[in-house]
Formats: sequence, structure tokens, C-alpha cells
Amino acid sequence: MDAKIWALAGISLVTAATFYIGYRSSRTARTTQDFLVARRTVRSRRNAAAVSGEYLSAASFLGVAGLVLKDGADALWYPVGFTAGYFALMLFVAAPLRRSGAYTLPDFCEARLGSRALRGLAAAFVVFIGILYVVPQLQAAGLSIANILPVPNWVGALLVTVVVIVNVFGGGMRAITVVQAFQYWLKLFAIAAPTFVMCVLFIGNGGPRGGAVTGLTEPMPPTFTRATTVDVQTPVQLQVEETTLLSARGEVNGIAAGGTVYWTPGVYEVAAGTELHFSQGSTVPVVVGAPTDNSSWLRPAAAPDNLFTTYSLMLALFLGTMGLPHVLVRFYTNPDGRAARRTTLHVLLLLSLFYLFPILLGALSRLYVPELLVTGKTDAAVLMLPSKIAPGVLGQILGATVTAGAFAAFLSTSSGLVVSVSGVLSTDVLRGRVRDFRFATAIAGGAPLALAIVLRPSDISLSVGMSFALAASTFCPVLLLGVWWRRLTWVGAAVGMVVGGGLVLASLVLNTVSGFTGGWAPSVLGQPALITVPVAFLTVIIVSKATQSKVPPDVAQIRLRMHAPDGLGFIRDRAIARFGTAEERARLADGRHRK
Repeated sequence: MDAKIWALAGISLVTAATFYIGYRSSRTARTTQDFLVARRTVRSRRNAAAVSGEYLSAASFLGVAGLVLKDGADALWYPVGFTAGYFALMLFVAAPLRRSGAYTLPDFCEARLGSRALRGLAAAFVVFIGILYVVPQLQAAGLSIANILPVPNWVGALLVTVVVIVNVFGGGMRAITVVQAFQYWLKLFAIAAPTFVMCVLFIGNGGPRGGAVTGLTEPMPPTFTRATTVDVQTPVQLQVEETTLLSARGEVNGIAAGGTVYWTPGVYEVAAGTELHFSQGSTVPVVVGAPTDNSSWLRPAAAPDNLFTTYSLMLALFLGTMGLPHVLVRFYTNPDGRAARRTTLHVLLLLSLFYLFPILLGALSRLYVPELLVTGKTDAAVLMLPSKIAPGVLGQILGATVTAGAFAAFLSTSSGLVVSVSGVLSTDVLRGRVRDFRFATAIAGGAPLALAIVLRPSDISLSVGMSFALAASTFCPVLLLGVWWRRLTWVGAAVGMVVGGGLVLASLVLNTVSGFTGGWAPSVLGQPALITVPVAFLTVIIVSKATQSKVPPDVAQIRLRMHAPDGLGFIRDRAIARFGTAEERARLADGRHRK
């Protein structure tokens, strides 16, 4: 009970701090520009912290460590890909995107290609991707709160939604920028400080040689450090590498089990509701598909199917970042293209620093919480590890710290997504006034909340890799070719987005159906970016070449504005007549460019 009190106190402090910072920052937000792009006055360092804050979602805070625990060396591509995507964004997109003067991603599509139809299609994809991201965040927050308090899952989802809507409603991008910058440093502390303390305790206890744990360099499977009871809540297939003595109560391989059993090497199907009890030193069974011993865990997979998945994942992560609407919208807040590029450089440094710690926690988790390999719920590794390494009050405090950091991850990512969706709804569906932005905020937060309450977590199965594959197959070709290829047409861009996004969604549906009907789908459907991204690019290029009459007549002027150095003064905000201040409208009427 004490541990839950500490965790609840940490969540309460994060919520109160978020409310306070959002309130203080929203007092200066009055105009539509404040709500959409923070009046384009956010400097590179603060913007970099804000970008990192919203980018480091629960998948980064909890999921990376869980993937390292389960998959070992293969999982290292996730933090590498998450970070490397910003390198491509810095080189090819960040500065031209800011110089375009657009307010949203659909606005950029119209500015570059001159099509209202393409703008509407892009707006639909932004809303779709935004909801797909927000719903899992709210569901994860609900599960976290339900583990602390005896309340239903929707309570945590409602809490996050209320905090996010209040902050976005009060100050839009201006308020959320400060809040997300604060939350990045909070998340960094919440994962770095416990990691440092647990590493010190691990080394102080003599490492694997001084304790009961098996070193990761040993070729044998992981073992239980103490007698452990595992409650299997969902059906699971377990791979056993060595003969194991255990006690089982429930159903194994379709047969009732009610006592001591021997598991010889092989695969065992364990039904939901089964309780497995392992003695200290027993070999840990792992979910089918995960490495069964430490030597395999330390080696990258070499099978053809695994290599395809690895390369496909790398491509999705590397190119998907530049297609995420809630990431791209932050670059519209920089004063100029140079600041946008510098922001991306700082983001690379901040993300590289953060991802050191989940990797360490994943390795420690394989030593101290191997029971998670039995259930497959490895995302809980970061939350369970502190009490295993440091039993008592210290472990409770460390656990509360990482719980507070995870809750900050739910808040920051949800805030960025709600801001990006609200901006698109207010400018593309409504009239673009402050009251329209606030109304759109209620919709952008309320709709995902309703879905998070109605749907079970298993109903939303869009994985991290699949999410990035969707972004890489829709917006990435339009952005890259829109910035660097003058012959792009709106017809080619629209067809490419539909084809690329359709292939990814078809893969998702087929893969989901396969999971319920015997697993007949090929592995390529689990991570299709290596096919869908090249197909999307080729579609855009072929259709654009076939519709050259649709090339905008002012393409040379538009491209000059995107690529000319900032000092020449070609940067010019779009829609000043709608969103600009009186001074900016007067300057536009005089024909002077806004620097």
C-alpha cells in the first residue's frame, strides 16, 4: 500500500505542476497565432525540449526497456531509429518547412501544390493519425491509474484528457510549448535518477557474481532469482529451453493442471487464468518468438524473415519521423529556417541522452524481473524493477519516480497530438478563430476519450513500427518531393498518400485478422514499410509525371522562398489576413516581407 501512496503522490505532483505551468503560460495567449504557432517566437533550445517532450511517449518511456528485455540486440534499432529520424528531418525538411510560412501540415500541402482537395485529404490523415496515437496514450494512462487506485480504467483516461484539454484550451501552442519543455526534463530526471541509483546498487552488490542473478554473458537461459508465482491473464505460448520443474494450476495444452509438472524442451500453450509457480533458480520460459537464452539475446537475428523485419523497421523509423503531424507542427513555431534546423540538432542530442537509460533498464530487467518474459507483458519492466533491486522505502520512492515520469509521458504526447489536430480542425473545418480552436480542442480530446473508453486496449493494435510506417508511407513522400522536386503535382501527391496509407492499413487489418484465425499472414505484413514506402514514392513520381499540366504556375517562386537563406527576407507567413496582427496585416499591404 505504501508504494501505491508514493506513486499517487508523484502523479499528483506532475498533474499540479502541469496545470500551474500551463496556466502561467496561457496568460499571454490571445491571438490565433498564439494558439496555432506560438506567434513563431519559440527559440531553438526551448523548442527542442518541447519536441523531445512530446516525442518521448509511453512507448519510449516504458516500451523501449520492455523490448530490450524481450528481444535483446534486435530491440536496439528502436531507440536508434527514433533518434536517427531527426537527422533526416534536419537535413531535408526542417528549414524549408518553416520558410514555407505554413501554419499546419495541410496548409503546407496547399501552399506547395495549390490544391484545396489535397489539403482536405491531408487534414483527414492528420486527424486519423492523431486519434490513433491519442487513444493508446489514454488507455495506458487508465491502466496505470487502475493499478494504483481501485477505480475503472476510464478514470485515468479522463484525468489525462481533462489536463490536456484545459492546457490547450487556455493557451494553445504557446502554453503547451512551455509545458512540454518542462515535461522533457521531468521525464529525463524520472528515468535517469532511478537508473543511476539501481546501477550503483547492482554494482555495489557485486553484480551478477555477488548475487543470485545469472550474468547476461552466460549462454544459459535467464533464471528466477527467487521463488516466483506468475498469474497468466491472457492465453500465451511459452518456449521451454531446458527441463523445468514447476507447479501449475489451470490449463496447459488444453489439459487441466493442478500440481507439480515437468516441462521438457518444447512449446506449451497456457490458458488464461492459469497460475504457474517457479522455484528459485528455475529456468525462465519465454513467449514464443523471443530469444530463449542469453547468447541469442545478445546476438542480432540473422534469419531472412527477421532481416526483412529489421530493415523494414529501420526504414519506417528513419522516414516516419518527418511524417508525424505533431512533430512537424512544432517547426512552424521557430522564428526562421535556421532556428528550425538548430532545433532539430538539439533534439538529436536530447533524445540520444534519454535513450541511454531505457536500454540499461531493459538489461537490468532481464536479470531481476524475468517473470515478465512468461506473460509477455514486458512494458511493466520499468515500473517493477525498482522494488526488485531496492526492496523497502527506497524502492518505493524510485518506483514512484518512474511512475510519475510515465504519467508525464502520457500528458506530453497527448498534448502535442491534441494541439496538432485542433489546429487542423480549426483552420480547415472551422473559420480559424480562437473560439474555433478551443471548440476543436474539445473535439480532438473528447473523441479519443470516447474511443479509449469503448474499445479494449487489444482493439487498438497499431504498433509503434506500424505507426511510423503509416507516416512514412503518406506524408514523407509529399514532404520530401514537395521540397526538392519541382515537377510534383497535387494529383500525384494525393494518389501516393492514398496508395501508401491504404497498403499500410490493409497490412494492419490482415495481420490482425490473422492473429485470430491461426496466424496465416506472412511476416511482411507485420512491418510492411520496406514495400509500402517505395511504392508510395514511385506512385507519387509516376502520377506526377503523367499530370504535368497540374504543376503550380508559381512553383519557382514557392521553391525560392523555401530554399533562399533567411537573411534575404523571403520568409512570408501564409494567411496573415486571417491570423496576423494588425501590424502584420499593414506590413503585408505595404508589400514588405515579414522576417
